[in-house]
Amino acid sequence: MDGCIFCKIAEKKLDSQIVHEDSEVIAFEDMNPQAPVHILIVPKKHIIDLLHLSSTDEGLIGKIHSVAKRIAKERKIEKGFRIICNCGEEAGESVGHLHFHLLGGRRLEWPPG
Repeated sequence: MDGCIFCKIAEKKLDSQIVHEDSEVIAFEDMNPQAPVHILIVPKKHIIDLLHLSSTDEGLIGKIHSVAKRIAKERKIEKGFRIICNCGEEAGESVGHLHFHLLGGRRLEWPPG
C-alpha cells in the first residue's frame, strides 16, 4: 500500500535491520526500542489490523508466532518475553499495518500501559 512504512520496509524501499524474512513475514529491529530486544514482526501482505484479518489470513498469525519463538530463542530471551499486537489508535497503534512487537531482555512489568 502506498505510504505504508512497513510495506516500504518489506519491499526494501526503506532500510531496516532485518532479523528474519521469508515469503510471508518480515521481522526487524524497532527504531525506538522499549526493551533490550524489541523486534517488529510484520506480514508482508498489507492488513490494517486484527479487525481486518480475513479467514484466509488466519494461518499467518501462527506463522508470526513461530517466527517470534525462533527469534526469542536466538536472542536468548526464553526466560520471559512478550508479544504485543496493538489494535487501533486508542491501543497505541501508530502504523496502520498489522504488526507484532516481540519484547524481552529485561523484566517486563504489569500492567503494561
